Amino acid sequence: MAKDKSPVTPAIRMLRQHSVPFTPRLYPYEEKGGTSVSARELGVEEHAVVKTLVMEDEAKRPLVVLMHGDREVSTKELARVIGVKSVSPCDAAMAQKHSGYLVGGTSPFGTRKAMPVYVEETILALETIFINGGKRGFLVEIDPGDLARLLDPTPVKVGI
Repeated sequence: MAKDKSPVTPAIRMLRQHSVPFTPRLYPYEEKGGTSVSARELGVEEHAVVKTLVMEDEAKRPLVVLMHGDREVSTKELARVIGVKSVSPCDAAMAQKHSGYLVGGTSPFGTRKAMPVYVEETILALETIFINGGKRGFLVEIDPGDLARLLDPTPVKVGI
């Protein structure tokens, strides 16, 4: 398990606490660059880069959606699947309040507030994934099975 080079974030503390093997992957962060920049800088497929999106339902209850970097979330389909009227992305300030992370550095691990986690089901079938480690310009390479074990996410089909 990697211990050097990693920024120490709540996400990294959680991974270490649960003995999850990971490889830290640092890259030069670009404002509003998104997963295309991280994939390019790390030389990996954007499909294997998983974005962590903090959203909320119509009652302002927060939730986390994990989606392939090269796909978008159908909020209409997500709302239908989880049985709520509507789902929309949180604004940056609210996302930070719920997660404890700056937008662009949001990790599903070690969030400030416990939130339900939904994952695009095809992410779990990948060999390896690259997901935010809790800081801008910092992804961790992990096995999606470890993500499933640690977060117990609900698999969904909401990618477009």
